[in-house]
Amino acid sequence: MEKFNELINSEIPVLVDFYATWCGPCQMMHPILEDVAKNVGDKARIIKIDIDKNEQLSSVYNVRSVPTLMIFKNGELKWRASGVQQAAVLESELSKNY
Repeated sequence: MEKFNELINSEIPVLVDFYATWCGPCQMMHPILEDVAKNVGDKARIIKIDIDKNEQLSSVYNVRSVPTLMIFKNGELKWRASGVQQAAVLESELSKNY
């Protein structure tokens, strides 16, 4: 939890993917997130949080379905969506926070 708070308190936007290994749509997000990472480079960070291994964190952020994606900057939640998101949507939302 401390490390997570440290990460999201960055001045660089952080895209957090709350996922589960057993979740089909979460597996569909993997190549999309790889594309986003390539396209945004070092302007943003992308981290993945397994809800089954991080139940407390999932509870704190009220994650009820996976995948749930959130963008944080300076510790503040800037954007949130559930379900598979297209790379263009993620890149657009991240770019609003550079």
